Amino acid sequence: MEERLQGNPVSEGIAYAKSYIYIPGTLTKAPGFFPKGQEEEKYREFRETCEKADGELVTLYNGMCKEDPDKAKIFSAHRELLQDEEILDEIREAICAESMNPDSAVSKVYTEFAELLAGVEDPLIAERAADLRDVRDRLLRILSGQETSKLSSFSEDVILVAHDLLPSDTATMDRKHIKGILTEVGGVNSHSAILARSYGIPAILGVPNVTEKIPTDTMLAMDGLTGEIFVTPGEECIRDIREKQTSFFRKKEAEKNFLNKPAIMKDGTEIKIGINIGSQEFDVPTDRYDFIGLFRTEFLYMEGKELPGEETQFEAYRQVVQKAKGNPITLRTLDIGGDKTLPYMELPKEDNPFLGKRAIRLCFAEKELFLTQLRAALRASAYGPLQIMFPMVGSLEDIRKAKEYLNLAKEQLKERKQQFDEQIRIGIMIEIPAIALIADLAAEEVDFASIGSNDLTQYLSAADRMNPEVAAYYKSDSTAMLRLLGFVFREFSKREKEISVCGEMAGNPETAQLLVGLGARKLSMSSGNIAGVKAKLAECTLQELTALAEKKL
Repeated sequence: MEERLQGNPVSEGIAYAKSYIYIPGTLTKAPGFFPKGQEEEKYREFRETCEKADGELVTLYNGMCKEDPDKAKIFSAHRELLQDEEILDEIREAICAESMNPDSAVSKVYTEFAELLAGVEDPLIAERAADLRDVRDRLLRILSGQETSKLSSFSEDVILVAHDLLPSDTATMDRKHIKGILTEVGGVNSHSAILARSYGIPAILGVPNVTEKIPTDTMLAMDGLTGEIFVTPGEECIRDIREKQTSFFRKKEAEKNFLNKPAIMKDGTEIKIGINIGSQEFDVPTDRYDFIGLFRTEFLYMEGKELPGEETQFEAYRQVVQKAKGNPITLRTLDIGGDKTLPYMELPKEDNPFLGKRAIRLCFAEKELFLTQLRAALRASAYGPLQIMFPMVGSLEDIRKAKEYLNLAKEQLKERKQQFDEQIRIGIMIEIPAIALIADLAAEEVDFASIGSNDLTQYLSAADRMNPEVAAYYKSDSTAMLRLLGFVFREFSKREKEISVCGEMAGNPETAQLLVGLGARKLSMSSGNIAGVKAKLAECTLQELTALAEKKL
């Protein structure tokens, strides 16, 4: 008999397949001890396990960077937890002072920390408990000699049903046969939701007691647009869901026709489309994009165990220039801090790191780190159209100070007689409302700017974009945000300075239309969003989108 369940749709799509109930094996260990005298050997075993786990995480990070650099941050966060000093100290104490076996020590310490975080009222912090459990289970799996995820290979199509999925479960799953995801917990900003969207797998989370209500091998139909789940659907329901699925696939296929074409609107207006990348290993055909609007350089700092040297950075940046084959590249200087830390570099402990010593502020405090990156970027500019962009700029003083550092780096290269583009263009990320409000003055200081709509929205609305409790307050299309964006576009356009958008607003087809109506002519996004945005823009004329934006204002 057909039964209907409801959850929160977090990744759109329609699926129809048998259920597969995923209940991961229990890896936690009861306390086990070893005879005295083996402390050094047992602790070495633990450290070697950490090295193997770190290698796995680097592989996951690099693989994810090719698809979506934003999502790759999940695994750089896991590396930080793997190298957390407080956790490591407690595990060392358990092994060396209490003679506890490495697996027991790992289980005890990581579980205690996870339970501590899970009890915190702030949902954003509580969600980090899943990351701790993920790192714990990775270490325990390696210590036990078990294989990796059980979700990596299926012989038939399934809809995956679980209480929860750890990030590494989602990252390594069989994307060919897993047609949908249902879980009992998780929200729109959980790691499982983020990765499901990245893979284009429909997902409905927050379905109460779904693992108890649905047995394995039960036919399911799920609507990732409405959050509806149909258990043992009847003939009429199956017919409806298949029609909806066909319509959804037809829409996606139609969008693909726009993928390798310029973004041309109905009246012939062309919008330049860029891509955001986070590694030199990106693999996007050059006929799909007009420019690289955001080259995040953090990956070079996050994937190693020490600060990358000038030569390492230069080679990585040059590779990107060569792969882009003449398309302009905007290299963003190091944006570390907030939710991004380096395990080998001690950053200040701050009550609110998102408003603290991060990005350009950190670079100003670490002069040699900054100059090393600037020299590497300048040298790469000799091989193609590369421009440099400074993040987290909040004032004209910040811009002028950054330019002073850049000039110093140029002088150092001249002394070495090393080539670079003498006319290299410089720009800023507009993500702090303070700099947006003086866009007229900032435009006089730089050659271009790019709006980081994610941070600009959360700073303007005072709402953490990763916190589901305040999701209603985080509105990128609020009147205040749109007025501010319109002002920035106008002031840069008046001075004939380029202005683009590289945040989530640019990759969302609906908000992309709004941005164009407000005055944007350059949008940069994850490569997976290109087809949908181009297709949506092709539906309208500039006049229609201008009227839409005026109405919203």
